[in-house]
Amino acid sequence: MTNRAAEGQRELPWSMDAIRYCDLASEVVEDDELLFQIVASASFVEITSDLYTENLIEYFRGDPELVDWLRYHWEPEELQHGAALKRYVEVAWPEFDWRRAYQGFFAEYSHCCSLENLAPTRALEMVARCVVETGTASFYRMLAEAAPEPVLHEIASNIAADEVRHYKNFYYFFRRYRDSESPRRTSVLRTLWDRAQEVDAEDAYIAFKHVFLASNPDSDFHPADYEAFRSGVRRIGRAYFPYGMALKMFLKPLGLAPVIGRVVLPPATMATRLLLLR
Repeated sequence: MTNRAAEGQRELPWSMDAIRYCDLASEVVEDDELLFQIVASASFVEITSDLYTENLIEYFRGDPELVDWLRYHWEPEELQHGAALKRYVEVAWPEFDWRRAYQGFFAEYSHCCSLENLAPTRALEMVARCVVETGTASFYRMLAEAAPEPVLHEIASNIAADEVRHYKNFYYFFRRYRDSESPRRTSVLRTLWDRAQEVDAEDAYIAFKHVFLASNPDSDFHPADYEAFRSGVRRIGRAYFPYGMALKMFLKPLGLAPVIGRVVLPPATMATRLLLLR
């Protein structure tokens, strides 16, 4: 296994400076409110990666390989995701005051991001990270496939590839901690399930809330507005969500034998489809 710290100090896999924002076909997306809400909300969460990176670094203090990978590899890539999406919003929807809306998001979200939200053991926190990376990799793969505009497709594809790579790194660290902590499979399953159930995660909810408020200054925000947004995302997911990829990534920390995995995967994929269609 190569050293993650050494890998973390290499150049980023892609650069947002190579993205040709000048070619962005604004006329294709300028009236797409749902797409705007998706991209703007995602930009808020991604560009705040330094907050939860610091929590992880504190939690894993004493593990230089993991800490160095988080600081020199994961965090810079996550921050670039946010910066690339932010620039897209500013070019595609220039009337949106990104900075003002983000200030509102950060003021609220920064109080919610704390060490207390992490799993009780290091191995289980790596399981939780695998779930998060499964979700983000699947989300950006979906967004790339659904994107009606080439520049957004390129950005989302780049981010999706990063998130798959991040998953592989978190899975590597999970296996290392699993060897030393020997968590029960039931504990791993419970962590997978609990983390996956957080469909109303605070970061996504708060991000959308402040995108909505900045876009509708004369309106109050209600939970029903977020539900309508989620319904719109689910509609996209029916056609573009990578169910098979997501389920394989989700189940991997359980360490199921290949024959069991082949049996479990089809019904689990169907269950995910039904859940998304609700």
